[in-house]
Amino acid sequence: MFYRAYGGNFSEGLGKGIRTSFKRGSSLTRLIYINIGIFLIIKILGVVSILAGKGNILDNFLLENLGISADPEYLLFRPWTLFTYMFTHFGFLHLLFNMLWLYWFGSFFLNHFSQKELTGVYLFGGISGALLYILAYNIFPGFDSAHSWAIGASASVMAIVFAVCFYLPQHRIYIFLIGPVKLIYLALFTAAIDILSIPSSNPGGHIAHLGGALFGYLFIIGVKHHCNPVKALSSLPEKVTQLFTRRKKVHLKYKKNVSEMNDREYNEYKKNRDARIDHILDKISRSGYESLTREEKEILFRSGK
Repeated sequence: MFYRAYGGNFSEGLGKGIRTSFKRGSSLTRLIYINIGIFLIIKILGVVSILAGKGNILDNFLLENLGISADPEYLLFRPWTLFTYMFTHFGFLHLLFNMLWLYWFGSFFLNHFSQKELTGVYLFGGISGALLYILAYNIFPGFDSAHSWAIGASASVMAIVFAVCFYLPQHRIYIFLIGPVKLIYLALFTAAIDILSIPSSNPGGHIAHLGGALFGYLFIIGVKHHCNPVKALSSLPEKVTQLFTRRKKVHLKYKKNVSEMNDREYNEYKKNRDARIDHILDKISRSGYESLTREEKEILFRSGK
């Protein structure tokens, strides 16, 4: 399968071209547009703030409400930041390099996996990076968790990069001034750089990168063992909903009037009722009548009528 991103038709204007390519484009296109769009909004608000004489006060407000804090208490009151931080960039070069890596390796990814899986790896990779960042800042005493925030798509992008590198470890890409390099070596070199860069001025960012990379690796391990982590994690809300729906249906089933039941339903109802009464009688013989709950007493009373 060869992936080709839908670029959109800009002959009718830039605005309509962007809307069309966002609507009809791939998940990769949408992720890039969302990152760029949020960056432009932040920059426009920054200009307005400076013109209004507020200086850079807006940057601190946006950082605290869009970025992920290393202090778990902040996450408790701002849970949305677990997602917003991975779409937030303040610097143009930060955005540019993240989007270039996302486009290159996202295109590789879509040659072998679905668009939903790309979005899932991006989101869960970002969450994995955030959680490792918070964990590290609250375990190791050398970090100041009270005054540290992380922003950027780097952890999410690293998840996609490592997924591709470990799925196609022997695939070679050409790197300027170096030549052809196997993807597995690129992944290991990138991980080593992040580990060695932890003592730098941005330790939280490098730790988050490693968290995203770890999810990308685990995603491929799961796929190779026929246990796709993205599908499993994405299906959890649906499974929980089905569980409660199933319980509700079972509960309502026995609220049906006996006169409205067919033979099969009545036999099943009678079987469950008799089993419940037997259980209540056994409980009385073991612990006495006073050990029964109010509901059990009512069931026993109705059965004696």
